[in-house]
Amino acid sequence: MTEQNLPGSPGDDLALPGDGTWSDETDWELVDVDVDGQPVDATPVPVVAIVGRPNVGKSTLVNRILGRREAVVEDIPGVTRDRVSYAASWSGQRFTVVDTGGWEPDAKGLQQAVAAQAELAMRTADAIVLVVDATVGATATDEAVARVLRRSKTPVILAANKIDSERAEAEAATLWSLGLGEPQPVSAAHGRGAGDLLDVILAALPETPREAPAMGGPRRVALVGKPNVGKSSLLNKLAGSERSVVDNVAGTTVDPVDELIELGGKAWQFVDTAGLRRKVRTASGHEYYASLRTRAALDAAEVAILLIDASEPITEQDLRVLSMIIESGRALVIAFNKWDLVDEDRRYQLDKEIDRELARVPWARRVNISASTGRSVQKLVPALDGALASWDKRVATGRLNNWLKEVIAATPPPLRGGRQPRVMFATQAATRPPTFVLFTTGFLEAGYRRFLERRLREEFNFDGSPVRVNVRVRDKREQRRKR
Repeated sequence: MTEQNLPGSPGDDLALPGDGTWSDETDWELVDVDVDGQPVDATPVPVVAIVGRPNVGKSTLVNRILGRREAVVEDIPGVTRDRVSYAASWSGQRFTVVDTGGWEPDAKGLQQAVAAQAELAMRTADAIVLVVDATVGATATDEAVARVLRRSKTPVILAANKIDSERAEAEAATLWSLGLGEPQPVSAAHGRGAGDLLDVILAALPETPREAPAMGGPRRVALVGKPNVGKSSLLNKLAGSERSVVDNVAGTTVDPVDELIELGGKAWQFVDTAGLRRKVRTASGHEYYASLRTRAALDAAEVAILLIDASEPITEQDLRVLSMIIESGRALVIAFNKWDLVDEDRRYQLDKEIDRELARVPWARRVNISASTGRSVQKLVPALDGALASWDKRVATGRLNNWLKEVIAATPPPLRGGRQPRVMFATQAATRPPTFVLFTTGFLEAGYRRFLERRLREEFNFDGSPVRVNVRVRDKREQRRKR
């Protein structure tokens, strides 16, 4: 077989199992896309905050506005804690809807932090929707919230929720007493009146949004790990504000929380995710939906920061999250948090645990930090930059094959069935993550593929990124036809 006949030579499509062709892609351009894969218009859009006391149906109303189940919903008060933004549209107009935790003006502890998030959402919104349970009527908490909103210069729409029939609309009329104008009867659960409510919301929105979102294409980072490992604390430290609700109660974060943060002179899109307690198929209730959203946030990210509590032994939960990251093919930085609690004895044990438990990812970049004190968090930026550079890297075909020829000459593949397979040609088929295809005359053992992967990393420096090596076997008849 001559080089001109080899698959992947100029003018010859690369063969691949499945559809039969492989186009040698150039580096992809980073563009934001919506849920349908269409490019997102970067024009600033107005923001609508959905507020109200706990368990009045705010997240259900958010899902109704979106037309899909995004916000976590369960019949337990206080499931939503952080403010969470979603892209929405109605009658051709785009806007951002912000789901918030239950707002109680006199709340203490965790609920006080949740209320603070709701208040911040209201201060930055272009319109506010106050959701009230019309079947209960205006409570003392609803009246306290209304007093605050009446002083606001932001337009306020009063949504009288749980109006499931015409007969129940009389119950909505009693909410005129809140002094926020006409109550809009709606059933978030069944959709009744949702269109009319959306028309009222759009009419209240200003032509120019209060805050324009940052332009450009920030790299997307997912903060993942088991519950109570410090993900929200790290996000707050990086943001320089109380962006996520933090509490000693494990599992405080339920929805993914996005934040645009400037670090190292450029913008990063961080997503704080729910801690994964168990396998998705064994989770239930809001934990189940939170775990699905964590997976979705990871799929939408380019690089993951896996937080591990350095003061405790590495757990099965940590390894389960790690497996999820490996399956996603994302670049990886492992941050050992709570380093201020690690003494010499624990450091020695941790080194042994890393060698034993993290042997699958020797390529991952590691940083020791303390999210609570801010110790070494600045080291995350060069680690992220390096991991993403590896994730985006492309190796020229000529250089790759010259290197591969030398490696195979020094260490040939093992015999299989009494015959030694030959590697005829190799190409990098994709980036993000780097994916290589080897065209061979026979099957390559898994151990030999791992050997080639290690050598690829050493030669071309893929620190921080997974590398995938695929093999395409050609039989002799196919090779003869190529000649």
